Amino acid sequence: MAQEKQIVQVPDFLTVRELAELIEASPIEVMKRLIGNGIMASINQQIDFDTAAIVIEELGFEAQSSSALEAQAEREKAADAQTWRRMYTAEKPENLVPRPPIVTILGHVDHGKTTLLDTIRKTRVAAGESGGITQHIGAYRVEHNGRQITFLDTPGHEAFTAMRARGAQGADIAVLVVAADDGVMPTTREALDHARAANVPIVVAVTKIDKRNANVEVVKQELSEVGLVPDEWDGDTLVVPVSATEGTGIEDLLEAILLVADDANIVANPAADPAGVVLESEVDPSRGTMATLVVLNGTLHNGDTIVAGQSYGRIKAMFNERQERVQEAGPSTPVSVLGLTGAPLPGDSFEKVKNDKVARVMMDERKEASAAGPAAARSLVLEDVFAQYAAGETKELNLIVRADVQGSLQPIVDSLLRLNEESEIHIRILSSDIGNISENDVMLGSASNAIVIGFHVDIDNAARRQADSQGVEIRQYQIIYKLLEDMELALNGLLEPTYQTKTIGTAEVRQVFRIPRTGTIAGSFIRDGEARRNARARVKRGAQVLIEDTSVSSLKRYNEDVREVRTGFECGIGLNNFNDFQEGDIVEFFITEKVV
Repeated sequence: MAQEKQIVQVPDFLTVRELAELIEASPIEVMKRLIGNGIMASINQQIDFDTAAIVIEELGFEAQSSSALEAQAEREKAADAQTWRRMYTAEKPENLVPRPPIVTILGHVDHGKTTLLDTIRKTRVAAGESGGITQHIGAYRVEHNGRQITFLDTPGHEAFTAMRARGAQGADIAVLVVAADDGVMPTTREALDHARAANVPIVVAVTKIDKRNANVEVVKQELSEVGLVPDEWDGDTLVVPVSATEGTGIEDLLEAILLVADDANIVANPAADPAGVVLESEVDPSRGTMATLVVLNGTLHNGDTIVAGQSYGRIKAMFNERQERVQEAGPSTPVSVLGLTGAPLPGDSFEKVKNDKVARVMMDERKEASAAGPAAARSLVLEDVFAQYAAGETKELNLIVRADVQGSLQPIVDSLLRLNEESEIHIRILSSDIGNISENDVMLGSASNAIVIGFHVDIDNAARRQADSQGVEIRQYQIIYKLLEDMELALNGLLEPTYQTKTIGTAEVRQVFRIPRTGTIAGSFIRDGEARRNARARVKRGAQVLIEDTSVSSLKRYNEDVREVRTGFECGIGLNNFNDFQEGDIVEFFITEKVV
């Protein structure tokens, strides 16, 4: 049995002398090894990690970046940092204290969401503090009966779901706005689906009660029909009539929010390392990148180094909603910060890290993952449901169902829910409706890790593009039996995936090298795409295919092994079981991927 190599933790940069001391070797031996690899370095000269790793591995050790280890520790500490509840579920109960609820406003486009927010802001901001809000920063705090509430100042379920799609919950409570003169609209139901998918408690604000044709009782009846039974009808939904223009009912609405918050156990540990959500970001011509954050756990301090999405930096200054400089921000507090290297996206999570070095390593890894494309980010496909369940990654299958007519929709939904009687994996219907599959359906699917099911319906072009970019699986059916059969097979781990090959690059052979004990190497030029060491390959000579499918035995640039070579570069290619290269041959690189 081969002896395991000793792991040596190596910083990003160190001198030749420091490397020798690290591995308990003589500096002369280290310098000889460097010279043997074409690197001239004096005993006090700095070398980077990659250079040090060559010497370390030649001497029988295994090099490991200490920065990468620190970054890994940060990731393990925040293993599920993309979800808000993780931020305090790992905390000891004795360290948790109530924090102000964070509230988002959802509802139909003309039902008064923005007017309601404006009224609350003008009448209740900061308990009468002078100055008010001087700049829109994406959130603000109000005070009611000595307690604070944070409102997200970006109303609408599109913004809410876009944040969830990026892994952040952002809100603790949703206020669903329904106009007293208009009632429950299709967009109201959409917003309700999004709130339910997020598992956030809902308070209903019946707006425009000052209108002549307002009828609150009719609205309550319509709410009951979509599952929001008012508490005065022995339900569990608080329904508050308000008039934003006259300012009536605002106090009652704030009281209802706090009542729901008390039941929701909204807590945080102010002493923990800070973590939270990005609300907005912009580039200020005079000050640089400004990002608005809301802290969900811990306390953010001026001078902290944070990672936010694919940006990082040391906070140089923090401002509250009145543009006053602050030194710290506790749980549920929104602040604008200066100091990030770029503009993170709304919904990106942020967290404190040890230093810039750790942040840079994490950024490089995130950018690599992002460059892998949507297929790498795809979170759920039907064929994988049972495997994810067996691995403990999921206990339910979230579905969004669209059908052409109501007569088909209801039997499909009923049949899907009946599968729960015999399966350990629970089917959860997030939304069911008639009509084509829309961009909104894909947004909900992305945010909720759901699969979109269509029966006798088309996919809107915008929805198709969104699904491709977000990695959301859409499955279309023409026969109900086939739809239900696929679901049943998936729940039992028996649904077989289908695969297709995808060409990722082509190379032209320009010179052939025959190397003893190695074989034939094709000196090649990458004409398009990229060559990958882990891809499959075929070789063509004109219209003739010389070998259809083989693996890549070597991929080199200037005698160095590489993982990939991109368009416009030269490289040496070696293939398993093939040596008959000629100048002008074409090598195609391809991968096999699952059809979704």
